[in-house]
Amino acid sequence: QVQLVESGGGLVQSGGSLRLSCAASRGTLDSYGIGWFRQAPGKEREAVASISANNDSAYYADSVKGRFTISRDNAKHIVYLQMNRLKPEDTAVYYCAAPPPLRSATLDKTIYDSWGQGTQVSVSS
Repeated sequence: QVQLVESGGGLVQSGGSLRLSCAASRGTLDSYGIGWFRQAPGKEREAVASISANNDSAYYADSVKGRFTISRDNAKHIVYLQMNRLKPEDTAVYYCAAPPPLRSATLDKTIYDSWGQGTQVSVSS
């Protein structure tokens, strides 16, 4: 099981931007599709975006379409989540995750079995 770690969270003002990074602390994420998820207090963990291992497809939750962009840089072995025009509703702990080998990275959280520790994103109004 690949071990993942997120970074880049912080406190920003509404309308601001953050870029989250997902990297592997054990193994490599290059062979995996990667999903980004978030969980706000009192709410279920929800999908944000996902990207395929070969970078040929990406998916976004309706709530972030047009504002967030998922990408990967295999030379750096990092998957990014660029978050623009942030809203207070985006406040949550953000997690990256990997499915088992050969499984597609969808927006279904039950597919994933490797999760990072999470990074806090707080958006003030």
